[in-house]
Amino acid sequence: MTLKRISNLLLSAVTCLLIGLLSTPSWSTPAKLVPQSKSVSAAKPSQMAQPFLHSQSIDQQLMAELREAETVIAQGVPASSIRRYVAVLTKDNVVVPATPSTGAFSAAGAVLVGDRLIVRGDFSNLTSALRDFATDPVDPPNPNITSGIHIHQGDPTINGPFQYALEVSPNVNQTSGRFRGEFTLTSEQLQALSNGNLYVDIHTQRNRAGEMRGSFQPY
Repeated sequence: MTLKRISNLLLSAVTCLLIGLLSTPSWSTPAKLVPQSKSVSAAKPSQMAQPFLHSQSIDQQLMAELREAETVIAQGVPASSIRRYVAVLTKDNVVVPATPSTGAFSAAGAVLVGDRLIVRGDFSNLTSALRDFATDPVDPPNPNITSGIHIHQGDPTINGPFQYALEVSPNVNQTSGRFRGEFTLTSEQLQALSNGNLYVDIHTQRNRAGEMRGSFQPY
C-alpha cells in the first residue's frame, strides 16, 4: 500500500508538471520579441529610406524639368553649347523676418544657349493661391509683374530686384501647377546666373513677400 501510494503521488506530480509545461509559452517562441522587431522594422528602415527617397525624387523632378526645357532648343545645337541650371525652392530660402509656415515645394530647370534662357518648373501644396499683382500690386506698381512667380537678381541673403515674370498654369485648386518662361538675358544677368544670383520667387496671397525661393545653380 505504501509503494502504491508513493507511486500514485509520483504519477500525480509528473502529470501536474507536464500540464504546467504545456500551458506555459515555449521559450523557443520569442513572444515578447515579435512586437519589438515589428516596431523596429516599421520605424527604422522607413526613417532611413525617407531622406534618400526624397532626394531621389527631387533629382528625378529636376531632370524632368530640364528635359522639358531642352525640347524647346532647336535640333542641331551642339551639346557643348548648352548650359543647364536647376533651382530647388523652399521656404527656408525666403528672406523675410519670419520663415513662412508652409509645406509647399517647387523645382525648376533651365537651359542656357548663348544668351537665351529657357525655364520650366512646377509647384505644389501652396498655402493659398498665387498673389495677384493686378489687384495687389507692388508700390510703385510694375506692369511687367504679370504673375505671382518671378525671376529676381540678387545673392541669397537679399531680396533682389524683379527681372522677369514667369507664365503660370495653375491647377484647379490654384495651389499647384506649372510655370515657364523664355528670356534673352543681358550681360549683367548672364554674370548673375553664373554667380548663382538669379533666383525664382513664388508669392502667394498668404505669403505676399514670398512663400518659396530658390537660386539657379549649375547642373
